Amino acid sequence: MFQLTTRIALGSSVGLCVVAALWFRHQQNRAHALGGKISNPKLLWLFFAIWFWLFECAALAFEPSLPLTYRIIFGVHAASMWLRGAVEMFMLYVTKNWRPPIGITHDVVCLLTVLGLAFHSNNLGERSGGWGLFAPALLVMLVFSLLVEVLYAYLFFQAVEGKTTGDKGIWFASEDEARFRRINRITASFNAPQVLFQLVLLVAGFVQ
Repeated sequence: MFQLTTRIALGSSVGLCVVAALWFRHQQNRAHALGGKISNPKLLWLFFAIWFWLFECAALAFEPSLPLTYRIIFGVHAASMWLRGAVEMFMLYVTKNWRPPIGITHDVVCLLTVLGLAFHSNNLGERSGGWGLFAPALLVMLVFSLLVEVLYAYLFFQAVEGKTTGDKGIWFASEDEARFRRINRITASFNAPQVLFQLVLLVAGFVQ
């Protein structure tokens, strides 16, 4: 069901995110890395979310087999996340004043935007281009991913007691600290269905 350009975009972005994740894990888990060490569940979630929100949603916005409403929803979400990514990187590495409530606020705005566009649509039930139930299921997964990101940010902000700014700010949940065990456990359990769904979708999209 994916057109050639979508296949190229999705395939190359998956490869890029895998390579970037491996490099980031090596860099971040060195001693005294800015932002602290990152656990495997959080690493998977970080790059899954980057791929899903920034790359997959952007690619699907230009997928002609998708009904227009889905393309608009995914495109608006991708644009919002690309903008957030630029602002967040600046605030993390330059001004060093990024705080989870900022991200939570943006996540909630994204969630309301996605739901608002969906509820005001007249053709969400339309099936075309071999998508079947994949399009609405992907929309549900998008909503789910935003909800769990809000949960993660809230739990993390509590765990670090708000200490996310400055040169000694903590941005990631590590593998070996007791305060992050619950967060890592929850993240690992929520990673599984999201990654599995996306793998099934990719396989279906490339073989049809």
